[in-house]
Amino acid sequence: MKTAVRGAVLTFQGDPFVIGDDAAVHYHEDSIVRMEDGLIREVRPAGEALGELDAGERLEEYPGGLILPGFIDCHVHYPQTGIIASYGTQLLEWLEKYAFPEEGRFRDPEYAARIAGVYLGECFRNGITSACVFCTVFPQSVDALFAAAEPYAMRLMAGKVLMDRNAPPWLLDTPQKAYDDSKRLIHRRHKTGRFEYVMTPRFALTSSPEQLEVCAALAAEHPDMLIQSHISENPREIDRVRELFPDCADYADVYARYGLMRPRAIYGHGIHMSEREWDLFRETGAAIAHCPNSNLFVGSGCFDIRRSYMDGRAPIRTGLATDIGGGDSFSPLRCMAEAYKVAQLNGYALSPVKAFYLATRGAARALYLDDRVGSLEAGMEADVVILDLFSTPLIRRRMATCESLAEQLFVQMILGDERAVAATYVSGRRVFGGIRPLPEDRAFHE
Repeated sequence: MKTAVRGAVLTFQGDPFVIGDDAAVHYHEDSIVRMEDGLIREVRPAGEALGELDAGERLEEYPGGLILPGFIDCHVHYPQTGIIASYGTQLLEWLEKYAFPEEGRFRDPEYAARIAGVYLGECFRNGITSACVFCTVFPQSVDALFAAAEPYAMRLMAGKVLMDRNAPPWLLDTPQKAYDDSKRLIHRRHKTGRFEYVMTPRFALTSSPEQLEVCAALAAEHPDMLIQSHISENPREIDRVRELFPDCADYADVYARYGLMRPRAIYGHGIHMSEREWDLFRETGAAIAHCPNSNLFVGSGCFDIRRSYMDGRAPIRTGLATDIGGGDSFSPLRCMAEAYKVAQLNGYALSPVKAFYLATRGAARALYLDDRVGSLEAGMEADVVILDLFSTPLIRRRMATCESLAEQLFVQMILGDERAVAATYVSGRRVFGGIRPLPEDRAFHE
């Protein structure tokens, strides 16, 4: 199938934290993105491309629309979709009161399949085209998610949670069961189509040394496999990890001792890390998922994005993540808004260009997938989101006063939400939205 979309195009040709906002951005106010067989065929100004469309190639036009690489959520718990917006506790109590009971329901394959469908629908409504996902301890929760995503040819990374202590008995596995279940899931799903299996120890608090040895064995057997977990989210959590692993220098050292700090390992949060831990991320190539919504919602603290980009030191790969259901919105735009506020609390104004980078190419780089997704150029996978830049009356009024692209982007990330998503394309196929009649003042001007 051949599809072309027309609108303003924004993509990234570098890291704005490193080379500056202007050098990192490629923007053209009227371009066509052509997609074929799941890949981007070309991106060209509309004036050049219109006369070269193939017979039967469908052109979908979005006046007033901004074409972006699909948003990438690099840390999310799909089984927590049903407990989003649960009131009144911090991390460890929140897990016990809300997350663990809900995850127990995923023993039922039908329930898992139903929530997987709801989760994917929310992703597409919000322009999320790729995600790195925690499932539950039950293998059927992994199968349900991959089965739901299969018809869309979505780039999806997911894994069974490994957890053998400090959780309800009905949610625990054993080191041997963790290994056996993971191997079966790897055999069935890893690198099939656009799927990847992810080794997923929940966090150091819920894995015994024996289970972490299993993780070390799996990591050695699959050196290119993604690893995901959590680190330094909450002070009480850090104290508890210190008690459980007294021989380790710090939280990150627990993972390092079992071979889990390496390229293609991504850890959520990283709010309260020591200088030694930051250096370990730089040395090993491990990445951080910045989860501002959940960090604020459960009162964990404010991640300082500047620590990923300290002068004279190698950058730490960092992406933006919703962290549903501690996170309170599926919208990457809402996530950017919270990231801006968190940065302000750290005395730093996060630019809109940098925020959009963290949700697209930055997240792809954190997952070591920036050669496939996260930008719009020929040969990349055809995952695209189109924002309606005038999605609400308030945004429409505010856009009339904008004097630069950066200001327009800032308005979108501060005032926008899922209503701004005009359409979402996965592997070149529209999975959400479509052409909407737009007022004449948003039409293309030839």
